[in-house]
This record gives sequence, C-alpha cells and structure tokens, in this order.
Amino acid sequence: MPNDSIQLHLSDADATDALGAALAAARANAAQAGVLIVHLHGDLGAGKSTLARALLRALGVQGAIRSPTYTLVERYPLSDGGEAWHLDLYRIGDAGELEFLGLDGGEASLWLIEWPERGLGWLPAPDLRIDLAQDGAGRQARLNALSEGGQAWLVALADATGAREVAADS
Repeated sequence: MPNDSIQLHLSDADATDALGAALAAARANAAQAGVLIVHLHGDLGAGKSTLARALLRALGVQGAIRSPTYTLVERYPLSDGGEAWHLDLYRIGDAGELEFLGLDGGEASLWLIEWPERGLGWLPAPDLRIDLAQDGAGRQARLNALSEGGQAWLVALADATGAREVAADS
C-alpha cells in the first residue's frame, strides 16, 4: 500500500481554496483508477467543508454547494460527466444508518466524506486521507495516499504545486 504524504501550511481561506483547485486539477491523473474516495478528518471548524466546496467548485459544480450537515449527503454533477457525493456524517448516531442513504456508489466518481470514522464498516476504503487542523490563523493539511489512485493524485498534486512529499511517519 502506498504511504506517500504531503504536508502543507494553509495560511488562510484563500490558501484552502487554492488547495481545492489544485486537487481538482490533479484529479485527472488519479481518475484513471476509477472512483476516488476522500476521507476528510479534522475538528469542527478545521476547514473540511471549505476544502470540499473549493474542490467541487473547481470540478465545475455550478450553483449553491450546500453543506450536507443535515441532509448527510449532497450529490453534484461534475463537468466531466461524473457525479460527486459530499457526505457529512457528524450527525449520525450509528454507522448502520448509512444503509438507508442508498449509497451504492454506482453513480459517484468522487466521494468526499467528512467525519468518516462515524461510518466505519459501511464506507468504502479511502484513496486519499486529508487531515486538517487549526494552526494559528491558518491550517495544517496532511494528505496521505492510501491506494494507487491516491498515490497518482498526490504525485500529480506535488508536480503541479511543488508541494514537498514527507515521510509517512513524520
């Protein structure tokens, strides 16, 4: 299993938006692997929804991009013909509740999942894990590839942005 990772300091909301746009641009290299699953980790207010919104916008989503805090899942058509599912599992009480959301994955080419630990056992394994944490006025972002698709995504992101890769245990 690949263990490549990239760590970034995001100085402000614009930097978080720029990361979302860079991830969208780099996604084409990873999309050859098929459906891509992203697990977004971090405390409340760490920027998970902000990053997801920026990524979706850069992938061509038009109109309002709503947080799925109450609906649990929002579905968005992408400009490349695929569909993205944005899930926020903060409010579920038991992972078994996901059974009733109709998440068979047939239509989704991209899953963005906030609070994935609450759906443990019911969610597909991630290709990319993104951990966000407050860091003064900004944020720290650590992106970990957990599959070949995730690794291809991070390599393309590093090539496009000059982001440095860090050892998995650093």
